[in-house]
Amino acid sequence: MIISGGVNIYPKEIEDVLTMHPSIADAAVIGVPHPDWGETVKAVLVARGEAPAPEEIQAFCSNHLAKFKIPKVIEFVEMIPRNASGKILKHILRDQARQSS
Repeated sequence: MIISGGVNIYPKEIEDVLTMHPSIADAAVIGVPHPDWGETVKAVLVARGEAPAPEEIQAFCSNHLAKFKIPKVIEFVEMIPRNASGKILKHILRDQARQSS
């Protein structure tokens, strides 16, 4: 769960919306530190073909999600790390986000 400005945000809901986009093959959503809100929503995405612009992804999400749930940070990767049973290894994504900031 992501807590942004005291509001609980469930990543699975956002991941389900993101994977409805025709240009997104896979999605993972994590919380990353934000100086004012505690955490903000980050989407880690695998594109199907050419990666769409972040603004396109945000506009698509705005048709399906409340404004505070729309990813503020969007990153495209080749592959999302998963364990043997297919569960997303979000701790790896969080560690990568900390190292890059």
